[in-house]
Amino acid sequence: MLVRKMIAAASLGLTVAALCPAEAVLAQPYSLPIATSPAAPPPPDAAAVAVQQDLAQVGVAAFTAPAFRPALIRHVVLFRFLKDVTPFQRAEIARRFLELAADSRRPDGRPVVESIETGFQNSGEGVDEGYQMGFLVSFRSEGDRNYYVGRPVVTQPGFFDPAHDAFKAFAAPYLAGIMTFDYRVAALARPPEPVKTAGSRAGHRK
Repeated sequence: MLVRKMIAAASLGLTVAALCPAEAVLAQPYSLPIATSPAAPPPPDAAAVAVQQDLAQVGVAAFTAPAFRPALIRHVVLFRFLKDVTPFQRAEIARRFLELAADSRRPDGRPVVESIETGFQNSGEGVDEGYQMGFLVSFRSEGDRNYYVGRPVVTQPGFFDPAHDAFKAFAAPYLAGIMTFDYRVAALARPPEPVKTAGSRAGHRK
């Protein structure tokens, strides 16, 4: 009985304390949390600055034209998914990405993309930084790449790919991180072809 009375009294005391605020107490200045401003975004890298300078120099029409700097351009995209994204949702994201090979077109109907390939991360090196799916998009020129990438590089309507822009809006809620890396193919190395000897040719005739 005594214990119950003590619990009831304690409960009553806590209730009263919650309803009747105590006198204001001055806090020690060094015990207060220090307000911090949000971290500033990192400055753009040299490649991003160079691309923006190209856009400013030649104008958006030339910058996104098919003939702007023709070359084989690779556009690497890595996705890191949110933890609750299902395998079905990942497959749907990959399917829609691959469809951009057909859907990404200019207003006159010409395709923008040369090819798209994809696959899941399966390296055992342990340096994937959590990225789980990769895509490799190839273009015939920097102009095609610029038109395809669109925002935030190209923001003027009519000069970026609406299909890719819609895909980015679809995929964004499923992603915890994304990384892109573009390059112009500057060199290509392959192993040498086997040398055919006279003996091998003679054996083939038999």
